[in-house]
Amino acid sequence: MPYKILADIVVVIHFLWIIFLIFGVFLGVRRRAVKIFHISGLVFAFVIQIFDWHCPLTYIEIWLRARHDPALAYTGSFIPHYMEKIVYIELSRYTVFILTILLCGFNVWMYGRKKKNAIE
Repeated sequence: MPYKILADIVVVIHFLWIIFLIFGVFLGVRRRAVKIFHISGLVFAFVIQIFDWHCPLTYIEIWLRARHDPALAYTGSFIPHYMEKIVYIELSRYTVFILTILLCGFNVWMYGRKKKNAIE
């Protein structure tokens, strides 16, 4: 039972990480520490896309589920169940790569815009 709970927690953390990568720029333009952490996360996401790697959180979640009982059907909380469908959405590698590039480009624009406005 603890492995299932831990796996569900990892899925929630993974979901929150994805949300942070998408929307973190809005906090990062005001807080330097968040900006550094956010840009580092985006660079990491870009690198794992280039090399076709998986996020370490995916491996942790798979390992925990295997320790629990991989043969069991879904019987847990509905929140992790639906978050898994969002976190592990079925998209082609090319589509994910393009979305990653667009996300990074948007963040470069947002951070650059803030810097430009500070200069004026």
